[in-house]
Amino acid sequence: MENRITTLFNIKYPIIAGGMVWCSGWRLAAAVSNAGGLGLIGSGSMTPDVLREHVRKCKEATDKPFGVNVPLFSKHTEDAMAVVVEENVPVVFTSAGSPKQWTPLLHSKGVKVAHVVSSTKFAIKCEEAGVDAVVAEGFEAGGHNGREETTTMVLVPQIRKAVSVPLIAAGGIATGAGMLAAFALGAEGIQMGTRFALSQESSASDDFKNLCIRLQEGDTMLALKKISPTRLVKNDYYKEIETAENNGATAEELQKIVGKGRTKRGVFEGDLSDGELEIGQVASLIGEVPVVREIIEQIISEYNEQIGRLSAIGRL
Repeated sequence: MENRITTLFNIKYPIIAGGMVWCSGWRLAAAVSNAGGLGLIGSGSMTPDVLREHVRKCKEATDKPFGVNVPLFSKHTEDAMAVVVEENVPVVFTSAGSPKQWTPLLHSKGVKVAHVVSSTKFAIKCEEAGVDAVVAEGFEAGGHNGREETTTMVLVPQIRKAVSVPLIAAGGIATGAGMLAAFALGAEGIQMGTRFALSQESSASDDFKNLCIRLQEGDTMLALKKISPTRLVKNDYYKEIETAENNGATAEELQKIVGKGRTKRGVFEGDLSDGELEIGQVASLIGEVPVVREIIEQIISEYNEQIGRLSAIGRL
């Protein structure tokens, strides 16, 4: 398979692993890259020294391109960018902020830049900022989401009409059929978070993974809209947030409930009751925790099977 995304990132398949906090360490990034996709290290939970360690270990584990996801609201953003440049990381995916400040610097160092957006307005601004690709992420996605609550199926075609840069679809994609659907809407690549979070190489807790593969439709909800909309599993912590929001809690009161380290406690340490369990709606389609290579092979196989199925249906 060859298109603008595979050419841009020099990869075999147009499949990117989301750079997720407490899930996307060097093992996951290297495994995805070795299997033909583009692995991303999630720097959002890392100090600069830890990020540098993960980048170096990833280089030892793969000779394929990989990248780093840098959330631009982080207090470590500047230091993370310095690590990226110093370690000659070939790709950066930015999110949660404007890429305008960093894209020229990264381009001057030969780094490819993609930015994650949740609206057409921000996609246009990203193209104006000179990014190499845009990730259109619908609110089916796990973790932090856009305030517009636009679904992937609505967002992707709108952004495709608005910008000319290569487009990657994200949110609610975990199968070959989902990949084909995204391509039909105008995407040229897919970014999967939840599917790779629930892999053997993910650094998430086994307890977290085993819970997520048992989730059913409706077991995740968008919460914390007064702070930063976040998709969460319905556990005791979520119910506390829900009750507070229903009672009119302010952003400050909600922030006190959230506190610090909730995501680490839930995703990485496996506190399934009081931890913040971030995962996408598509978890309800996932029933196992395989190795990354099997995931990518299955995605490509399903994609090709679905093309054959549609061809057999014929034209209307």
